[in-house]
Amino acid sequence: MTVKLKYIDSHWLVFVFQGTIAILFGCVTLFTSGRNSTSLVPVIGVSLLALAIVEFANSVYRSYNRQGWLVSTAVAVFDAIFGLLLLFMVNEGMAWHLTMMASYTLIRGIFELFIGFRTTVDPTDRFIWCLCGLCGLVFGVVIFNSGHLANVDFVRFFGAYMLILGICSLIYSAHNRVQQREYRLARSESAKKGSKARRAVSRRKSSKTTEKA
Repeated sequence: MTVKLKYIDSHWLVFVFQGTIAILFGCVTLFTSGRNSTSLVPVIGVSLLALAIVEFANSVYRSYNRQGWLVSTAVAVFDAIFGLLLLFMVNEGMAWHLTMMASYTLIRGIFELFIGFRTTVDPTDRFIWCLCGLCGLVFGVVIFNSGHLANVDFVRFFGAYMLILGICSLIYSAHNRVQQREYRLARSESAKKGSKARRAVSRRKSSKTTEKA
């Protein structure tokens, strides 16, 4: 049987790993004392590649369990592309770095808003995803308009976004774990009821057969 679970139903550990990575690299870039973006861009590139690795693992897991892997793979490719671009274009200058980070933040924010409004009706799920999406849009605009500030300021804005993303991911992982437990319990109860119903039907049929005999 194939169960096409949505992306938000990924295993809760996926969001734990993503949250930990985002918080770690968010803190590194947010509280850095660097004077230019060149020294920090490789750190951000590595963080995005780390997120991509987690998503690729999630995609393999979902594919193995026949839960639908397309969205997870697309997210992994998205993170990997931006991570590699930042690593390979580290010497291209501040304008390039600013544009890449702002574009990544805006696009991810739009995706998270889509997830929040189109793939869930649970109010907690929707609030978490939409909060991340709105933060992505806000920080993306802020990063685009921060070119006149000190060289490292837009990197710190990106770090603040990653920190918020990480915290939200950890909160969502805890909520998602509770949901998955409830889902397993509901399936177990449903299976038990179905088994009892089948046994009752079988007994009735057996009783009728005996009476006819």
